[in-house]
Amino acid sequence: MADARNVLGSKLEVCSISPMTGFYRDGCCSTGAGDFGAHVVCAEVTQEFLDYTKAQGNDLCTPMPAYGFPGLKPGDRWCLCASRWKEALDAGVAPPVVLAATHASALEYVSMAELEKHALDLAG
Repeated sequence: MADARNVLGSKLEVCSISPMTGFYRDGCCSTGAGDFGAHVVCAEVTQEFLDYTKAQGNDLCTPMPAYGFPGLKPGDRWCLCASRWKEALDAGVAPPVVLAATHASALEYVSMAELEKHALDLAG
C-alpha cells in the first residue's frame, strides 16, 4: 500500500483523517484483496449525494459507533465505492472528487474524463 498510485499516476495522497476514511481506516483510498466494494474514489460528499445513496440503501449520514463510523455531513471527504460513485454519476448526483487521493484502480469503473469533470483539484 505504501506505493499506491492515484489516477494522476503519482503517490496516493490522504483523502481524510477527520473523519477517518478508507477501507483500512488509514485516511487513504487504498484497496486490497478484501475490499470487494473498491472504496477508491475520494469524494467530498454533498447533501444531494447523501440523499441519493441513502435512497439506494446505504445511509452514510447516521453514525454507527459500533463500527467507529461518525456519520457524514456535506463537505466531508470519504472514500466511496467506485461503483456507487458511477451510479451517482449516471443519476446526475456525483459528488466532486479529489484526483490526487483517488486510487488508480478507480479507472476500472469510471473514465479519467468523468473524474476530471468532477475534480476539485484541477485548475481551471
